Amino acid sequence: MSRNHNHDGDGVSRRKVLECMTWAGTGVLWTIAGGVPRSLGIVGSAQAAEASASAPTFLQISDSHVGFDKAANPHALATLEEAIGKIKTLPAKPSFMIHTGDITHLSKASEFDDAERIISQSRLDVHYVPGEHDFIDEEVKLYRERYGRGTKGAGWYSFDANGVHFIGLVNVVDLKAGGLGNLGAEQLTWLADDLTGRSNSQPIVVFAHIPLWSVYPTWGWGTDDGARALDLLKSFGSVTVLNGHIHQVMQKVEGNVTFHTARSTAFPQPAPGTAPSPGPMKVADDRLRSLLGIASIVFKPGEERLAIIDTPLQG
Repeated sequence: MSRNHNHDGDGVSRRKVLECMTWAGTGVLWTIAGGVPRSLGIVGSAQAAEASASAPTFLQISDSHVGFDKAANPHALATLEEAIGKIKTLPAKPSFMIHTGDITHLSKASEFDDAERIISQSRLDVHYVPGEHDFIDEEVKLYRERYGRGTKGAGWYSFDANGVHFIGLVNVVDLKAGGLGNLGAEQLTWLADDLTGRSNSQPIVVFAHIPLWSVYPTWGWGTDDGARALDLLKSFGSVTVLNGHIHQVMQKVEGNVTFHTARSTAFPQPAPGTAPSPGPMKVADDRLRSLLGIASIVFKPGEERLAIIDTPLQG
């Protein structure tokens, strides 16, 4: 539900304004100007439905971890199914869905099968990038056999939809426990070629598993050569970077780039620095679904920012 702001009372140009919704039962509409969020008030479900029905949308889900069965959520497949159930009841059918990795927990064929069985119920085209948990089978081939056709290298690719250019990147190859993600020279060269000749006014959406910005390097929550990718994108007027991996919503706006990480559909992780290490976080059963969820992204032609609606499984 993005509005066309030329300038507000503080003289902030619309290029520096992001409007998005976070939905917890009803939604709170936020604007972020110069990186500072402020609430614009409560938005009821009817208005949220109108927002998603009035313009093309796509969905992001992440970190399904199919096969996970520990105390943090012994029923990860069931909560994925709940997330897909929410998608099926959206008032307007999204154009497609993006999954930002860790489809499975242990890269087993049965886990990929279960994930496909549930996610296909959305009846949406799904664009995947791998998480590190999708690359741990012995020959590292199950993800590539299912989702790597037509991609480059370890699975990177791009496509266009609704006037937006989408770029799926892979930053989990040979990832060490607690280590930073890495794109590598070959992928960065491909990215530069992919962007060559594109109009700077075309909105760009980049999606990868590990955040491209340094959320918390101590826990490996960042990409060591992410800045090189962002340098290639700095001339574009609107860039949205979508990630998973950290299992919680975090946002940042830097100039023309909006960064957004998604909730998991499986289990939460602690906020940066609030625990000795990252990993599955056990919470009270009645809180779990409020920390899991999906994200809808709305694009309106002529407006530079994408609107993001975060929807927990339970408000």
